[in-house]
Amino acid sequence: MIFGGSTDFAVPAGYLNTPSIGIPPAPVADAVAAAVERWRTGQDTPASFDEAVSRSRAGFARLAGVQPGEVAIGASVSQLAANVAAALPADARVLAAENEFTSVTFPFAQRAAVTEVLLADLPDHVEGHDLVAVSLVQSADGAILDTAALRAAAEAAGVPVLIDVTQAAGWLPLDVAWADWVVCGGYKWLFSPRGCAWLAVHPRARERTRPVAANWYAGDDPWSTVYGMPLRLAKDARAFDLSPVWLAHLGAAEALDYVTSLDLAAVREHNAGLADSLRAAAGLAPQNSAIVALEADPAQVEAAGVVAGVRNGRVRVGFHLYNGPDDVERVLSALG
Repeated sequence: MIFGGSTDFAVPAGYLNTPSIGIPPAPVADAVAAAVERWRTGQDTPASFDEAVSRSRAGFARLAGVQPGEVAIGASVSQLAANVAAALPADARVLAAENEFTSVTFPFAQRAAVTEVLLADLPDHVEGHDLVAVSLVQSADGAILDTAALRAAAEAAGVPVLIDVTQAAGWLPLDVAWADWVVCGGYKWLFSPRGCAWLAVHPRARERTRPVAANWYAGDDPWSTVYGMPLRLAKDARAFDLSPVWLAHLGAAEALDYVTSLDLAAVREHNAGLADSLRAAAGLAPQNSAIVALEADPAQVEAAGVVAGVRNGRVRVGFHLYNGPDDVERVLSALG
């Protein structure tokens, strides 16, 4: 694949809004379009999507470095994180990064006391807490968590860790299999339709996770747990499954096959290289992240032909496979 010029993508020039919505490669878009046509003509049954859900689950497992039986499927990060939050005692103390994305913190804040500290200082404050909930890459500005320092601090203090990899998975090689929980939404850097998410549950954390949305699909054999009692949930992480959003997981199955075929170290070099070239031209220190937050006028950025987001009062851009140096120049022209 030639990054920045692949015919797999139909992305318009200047599209730098992947941190909000990722654009699918052709195999993903084609698979979803074909599924819509089958739906329109009544060719599918509910069981028709089982294979895609299994592929989606296995694809995320490969990406996270875990086993498929350790992965639960859902629809959003907050819905899956709620399975972790619900098992905490009422007086629990949760540590989070300052200005963390609220889908990571709100499931815990409605039940426990959440303390926020600077991301760089997070490992120094682990002791004395009952859980750490943090994103590997921060949504607002692309800052990257020091996972080695957090792991060392958490293991020394015996504190479990939940890591959200939504803004990292798809461009950053992951080293998170040690975490108690790894949660991810698929519709950004993983090229998937909105409505698919995953939660990897480490075997040691299985008993500290509560199936708050227990349903037929979380049964030990979904097609035989459709009716009647008793409760009979799966013995692995499937116990935390949500009944799948069919088209979303069908697209995700294709997308994760696509992503896991890539050399993610090369993807990071491409994405972060473009981002750091922009940072250098804007007088900012390198960050080695695909996301850049800029003090800029959103109207000027839009007028320069750049599609970006605005977060915390700053223009946020993100570089992925379909971006190239011309996109950097478009942003620089907006900055003057």
